Amino acid sequence: MADKKLKVTLIRSKIGRIRSHRATVAGLGLRRMHQTVILDDTPEIRGMIRKVAYMLNVEEVE
Repeated sequence: MADKKLKVTLIRSKIGRIRSHRATVAGLGLRRMHQTVILDDTPEIRGMIRKVAYMLNVEEVE
C-alpha cells in the first residue's frame, strides 16, 4: 500500500480552526491555501486526512 501516493490540496483556510486541526494540516506539510503535496498512502496519513477531510481535496495518484 505504501507504493501508492495521495495528492492532497488544502482548499479551506486554517484560520479559525481548532489547534489540533491546524497542527494536523501542518503535519501533512500544507502551509498555504491551494498548496498541493504528494504523500505516501499509509494508514497514518489516511488518519490525518480523515481528521481534517472537510479542509482537503484528496486524489489517488498511480
